[in-house]
Amino acid sequence: MDARDKQLLRSMRLELCTEVLVDGVVIQHLCQEGILTDSHVQEIKAQTTTQRKNMMLLDILPTRGPKAFDVFLDSLQEFPWVKDKLVMKRKEMTVQDPAGVTELAPPVLEASPTDQQLNRLARRLGAEWEHMALCLGLSHTDIYRCKVQHPHNLQSQILAALVLWRQRQGKAATIGSLQASLLTEEGDPSLIHYMLE
Repeated sequence: MDARDKQLLRSMRLELCTEVLVDGVVIQHLCQEGILTDSHVQEIKAQTTTQRKNMMLLDILPTRGPKAFDVFLDSLQEFPWVKDKLVMKRKEMTVQDPAGVTELAPPVLEASPTDQQLNRLARRLGAEWEHMALCLGLSHTDIYRCKVQHPHNLQSQILAALVLWRQRQGKAATIGSLQASLLTEEGDPSLIHYMLE
């Protein structure tokens, strides 16, 4: 899934969670088209509320390849108003090209991020945070621990992982290394600028 579509899902997350019922045709369509696996479907259905099911789906979708967003749009046949809104916002959105992002000064790139900056970044990251954490040198076990410690709050999971990374890396935990891992994950490099505001 490209950065624009990930950003769109993040920006409309709360609205999608309240307007779409993923239990029926949506999940079945995504499964039929190979976007979701049986284990994804079980993980989604295991959630206790409709909103949590929707959040779980929105966490999984960005990790499911380049076709995921378009297939998700196709699955919204029962929710044409949501589909139309997503299509309209997708056309309006412009994602900054990594080449067009203002370069940060070396002193900024070499600085260690503060708690407040990490919290701002955690607010903006979606499901791709796990891949980013792996790029930063955390293990699958570390990621699992962050999820277990904060089972119902994605932002807290991400923040816990970022703080753990900073603790382990010490002086090597820089804004530059965060930016590099975002670019490795084809994330939105403007997130670093947002973090620094």
